[in-house]
Amino acid sequence: MSWLDSDYPPPRYHGDHGEISAGFRSADTPADLTTPSGGRTDYLATKTSTGGGFGLYRVRMSPEAAGTSTHFHRTMSESFYVVAGTLRVYDGRRWFDASAGDFFHVPPGGLHSFGNESGEPVDFLMLFTPGAAREGYFEGIGHLAGMSDEERLAFFVHHDSYFTDMAKGPAAQSWQARSSQ
Repeated sequence: MSWLDSDYPPPRYHGDHGEISAGFRSADTPADLTTPSGGRTDYLATKTSTGGGFGLYRVRMSPEAAGTSTHFHRTMSESFYVVAGTLRVYDGRRWFDASAGDFFHVPPGGLHSFGNESGEPVDFLMLFTPGAAREGYFEGIGHLAGMSDEERLAFFVHHDSYFTDMAKGPAAQSWQARSSQ
C-alpha cells in the first residue's frame, strides 16, 4: 500500500503553503446562550466557522434542567463528552449515568435522550457531525411554549429533531417518569 492509498477524505484545502486561519476562543468568553435555570451554552465551533465540518458546543446544565425526551436525527451524528458532573443518557434501550471522562456517541437515526438528574450541575461537550446550525435550535427551544402545534412540528423538522412523541417534543415526559424506565 502506498501513501497515495489513503483512508482520509479528499483535500479541502488546495493551497501549497498553508494560511493563517485558525481560531481561538478564550475560556472567559461570555456565554452565547443562558437559560432561566442558570445553565449556559458556548458555541465553540459552528457550522459557519468549520465550513460545515462539525459543530461543537459546551453545555453547562443546571440541576433543574429538564433535558430532552427520546429523539433522533436524520442528517447528523451527536456525541457527548462529560467534562464534570453526571449526565443521564439514554441509548434507545436503557438509561445510564455518564460521568466525567465518559463519551457517548449516537449515529444518525439513533434513538437517544439526556438530562441532569444528579442534583448538581453537569458540564459536557456536544459534537454534531457534519456541522448543522444548531444555534437556532438551542435558541428556539425556549420559545416552544408560545408556538402552535404546527409551528412546533415545523421547528423540530427544520432542526432535524424527530421526537418519538412529536406533538410534545423535548420535554414530553417528566424526569421522574423516565427514571422508572
